[in-house]
Amino acid sequence: MTYQFARVAADERRAAERDEVHYRARAFGPDAQPRTLLVVNISPHGLMARCEATFAAGDRLRIMLPVVGVVVAEIRWCLGGRLGVNFETAIDLASYYELLATLLKK
Repeated sequence: MTYQFARVAADERRAAERDEVHYRARAFGPDAQPRTLLVVNISPHGLMARCEATFAAGDRLRIMLPVVGVVVAEIRWCLGGRLGVNFETAIDLASYYELLATLLKK
């Protein structure tokens, strides 16, 4: 049983730690309507944001970010106006650090 607990804990860890930001991004959901996201943390693999629109886990978003342009993401969870997404393709580290510097300036 201890082995299973350790395995679950390892499986739930993120691929990378998230960096805290505060950035308003434009996104387009499954209905192609523009939405505003308040990105609160980000990594090369995904982000967490606040959004007034209602989405479901599994929905796909197109999120416009500075430096990297449009990223396609799958919503992994939604809870109380917050959502977590994984990017379809991870952002390469050089672009990610440039993106992060831009997000932190604003």
